[in-house]
Amino acid sequence: MSIHTNEKWDIELTPHSSLLDLKLNDVWHYRDLLILLVRRDFVSFYKQTILGPLWFFIQPVFTTIIYTFVFGNLANISADNLDKPLFYMAGITAWNYFADCLTKTSTVFVTNAGLFGKVYFPRLIVPLSIVVSNLIRFAVQMVLFLLTMIFYSIHGSNVHPNIYLLLFPFLLVLMAMLGLALGMIISALTTKYRDLSFLITFGIQLMMYGTTVIYPLSAVKAKYPQYAWLVEYNPMTPIIEAFRYGFLGKGTFTMLSLGITTLITTAILLAGIIIFNRVERTFVDTV
Repeated sequence: MSIHTNEKWDIELTPHSSLLDLKLNDVWHYRDLLILLVRRDFVSFYKQTILGPLWFFIQPVFTTIIYTFVFGNLANISADNLDKPLFYMAGITAWNYFADCLTKTSTVFVTNAGLFGKVYFPRLIVPLSIVVSNLIRFAVQMVLFLLTMIFYSIHGSNVHPNIYLLLFPFLLVLMAMLGLALGMIISALTTKYRDLSFLITFGIQLMMYGTTVIYPLSAVKAKYPQYAWLVEYNPMTPIIEAFRYGFLGKGTFTMLSLGITTLITTAILLAGIIIFNRVERTFVDTV
């Protein structure tokens, strides 16, 4: 019997690999699975709903109405000299994408334990599929936001889009990276500490209040300068401020703050990759 020592394999499984190894070659090899998971996430979530994808529009519209009434009218919180519905919709649109990526990624190991224990595929595909499938919802909400912006512009609103609109793809990547990174870290921790799965929704809500979704950074600096740094160093704050500044022409935005957010997001993503790769090797024994 002859032994072939120069055989080439599509995938090679080894017991040890670098914690920073993303296995991107394997991810590309399983790209069809990625597309399938994206389709599954979209179809399964709305399959048994009456209104289906219309919820993409309903949620931001009703959230904007409530925020305008509660925070804009009752609490009289500043909207940076913008029409309040437009101000809140800008923050909601950006925040929803990040929050959805974080929430759904944070339960990857627990919700897919049965699948992970039966067959091999690069585990990173599952959180990546969540980030990609959420892009569909984000795209629909962006269309709604742009239509709202055009409507207010026609009616004489103080809206001034500028060259920083070109940063939009970069801001989108930052939101995806941050949601993916934090989600992978929390998902890894929930394999041992299930309580985190109950705290995640509450934690995201608290994080939103620490971000400039319902108020501008300029108002915090003016009224509470001693606490402004807490909001300013929240990684999502410069992203939302840059988003508003690019599309609406209002926002406390600097390239330095965006650069710091990029460094923080990259560091969190590296930490998320290390923790995710470490936990995926043994999580079946603990889930």
